[in-house]
Order: sequence, then C-alpha cells, then structure tokens
Amino acid sequence: MAKSKETYNKKEKEKKRLKQRQEKKEKMEERKAGGGKSKSLDDMMAYIDEDGNISSTPPDPKKKKVFNAEDMQIGVPKFEEGDPADAIRTGVVSFFNESKGFGFIIDAQSGERIFVHVNQLKERIEEKDKVTFEIENGARGLSAVNISLIK
Repeated sequence: MAKSKETYNKKEKEKKRLKQRQEKKEKMEERKAGGGKSKSLDDMMAYIDEDGNISSTPPDPKKKKVFNAEDMQIGVPKFEEGDPADAIRTGVVSFFNESKGFGFIIDAQSGERIFVHVNQLKERIEEKDKVTFEIENGARGLSAVNISLIK
C-alpha cells in the first residue's frame, strides 16, 4: 500500500485556511445583522477644549480665547541674527599642541571645550592663556575662529 501524499504541514495549512474562511464568514454575518446600528453625527463629533485637548463635550463658550490672525506664526520662524558683540566670547586655552597645530579652549560663558586650529590664530597662544574668539560650526562640531590674546 502506498503512503499518503498529504503531509502534516499540508494538513495544518488546510485547517488554518478553513478556520480563516469560517471567521470571515462569521464577521460578514455579524455586519449584516447589525446593519442599522450606525452611529449618529453627535456620537461621532469630537471637540477641542480651551487647552487643546480632544473631548466628547463641547467647550464652554465663557472660556473662549480670541486670537489675532497676524499674531499667529505658522512654520519655522525666520532666523534673526543677534548682536555681533554677543558673538565674541572669552575663554582659557586648556590644551594646545603647537607641533600638531590644534588645541582646545574652554568657553567662559558655557564651559564647553571648543576646538582651535592654528590657521584661525591671530597671535601665538599657549596653555592657560586668556583669549577672545568667535564660534563657528565646523565639520565635527563647534570650532573657534578669529582668536586673539587678552592682554
């Protein structure tokens, strides 16, 4: 007698397919049975209260806030440059390797370590010198430019 060509996996897949068909048929009959139970417009409405939260009750008209359309800002605000005097910062040279041509300044205002390259120096600097500088975004982060000694 020959073996059955139906394997265990084939039987399991067929059972799964039949179960899905049955579930689909049950869902369809359920939808047909509850056909007249659609929600009313009031049940589907959602309101936004005075704090901007979604709620099912209408907001209180006494708490209504009035805004001018000119005061509203949509999108990203335009960049406004600050005073050039704010751009000039002071700091102390924490490390400088003259042979390699780079070092770091600790900003007195923020306490950050800022990279210094020898090409940005106006005068020769050494460690623990007080300097003034401007900050610029470099390839790897902030870097100091227009560096000069404080005398």
